[in-house]
Order: sequence, then structure tokens, then C-alpha cells
Amino acid sequence: MFFFGIFGFFGGVFVKYTIVNLVASGNLNATLDLYNLAITIPNIEYEPEQFPGAILKLKEPRVSMLLFKNGKVICSGASNEGQISLAIFKASKLIHEIQKSVKIQKNAEYTVVNLVATANLNMTLDLFKTAMELDNVEYEPEQFPGAILRIMEPKLTLLLFKNGKLICAGAKKEEYLKKGLRIAAKLIRPVNKDVEKPKAKKAAKKAA
Repeated sequence: MFFFGIFGFFGGVFVKYTIVNLVASGNLNATLDLYNLAITIPNIEYEPEQFPGAILKLKEPRVSMLLFKNGKVICSGASNEGQISLAIFKASKLIHEIQKSVKIQKNAEYTVVNLVATANLNMTLDLFKTAMELDNVEYEPEQFPGAILRIMEPKLTLLLFKNGKLICAGAKKEEYLKKGLRIAAKLIRPVNKDVEKPKAKKAAKKAA
């Protein structure tokens, strides 16, 4: 389940974005016995020789949580903040049954550290031209098929693809995501306004 949003760009153009992953950090405010939790709770994996944290996978909401001995948790895979709160609540409830020192967190405090979203400008992009005309765009097609746009304020990184699709990462709030996409659109659209779509090029060749 993903979260969808729509907002207006300049010129009355509307773009839909989809939040595909929220990463957040929280704290259960207790020392965790990861070994005991792993052998007691089936959906917890713990291999300390490979990684210092345990992995808890929840089915509903469908998120993964990293658990550390000092009580810190990192939640990933959520598509909205409500799922983060619910995941921390469920995790604390599971752990409380084994470790009574861990309190059930009905109103969990957490901090979003990364928000990943996809969007579409609904236009064909000339990535080489975009990289040549915009200082903050990198394009090395022999290494990666997309271009990289870096925005300093808010601090975001966007992957741009020829078909107009974008992947945005680095936002810590949805409002930063919206602002970053607005900035990206204002930079990219003027450079690519005359780029023909592949179908239009084929039709032009047939007509000739």
C-alpha cells in the first residue's frame, strides 16, 4: 500500500507523486536482549556475527524494523507516518511480552530520516541536453541510464529518466518533497519543452 499525493506546478500542471518508502528512527527506551527475543519471536532474525542488530519483519503494516541492544529502532518500508506509529506500537507490544521492561508505545515518538517517492513529469527528457544546460545535473549513460539532479535546499537527490519519470530521495518531510519536485520541474521543463516523444518522431518519419 502506497501513499499518493497530487500538487500543482507552475502553469497549472498537476503531477502525482507516490511515497514508496519512509525510513524513521525511534527508541524503545530499554536495553534489549536480542538473542532471547530472536529465539522466542519467530519473525525476528538475529545473526550478530554479520550485523549488530536484529531484524523484525511485520506483515501488517508491511515494514521491517532493525532492533539494537540500546533500544534504538529503525523502521523502513512504510508508505505513510501512520504505518510507522503502528509498527513501533506492534513491535513494542511483541517485545513487552518477553521483556516486561519494554513499555508498549501507544504514542511512539520517532524521526523520519528519509522519504523516497516516485513522480512523473509526463514529458520526454533529453538527459544529455539537461546535463549540459543545468549545473546541478550529472549524466553518465555508460554507468547508469538515468541522470542525477541534486537540489541543495531542501537537500534532495532526484534520479531523472528519459520517459519523464523521477525518483526522489532524501526528504525528511513531505513538504520538502513537494518543494523539491516543484524546483525540479521548474528547472527541467524549460530545457525539455521542445523534446519530441518517441512516437511523434516515428510518425514524422513515416509522413516524410
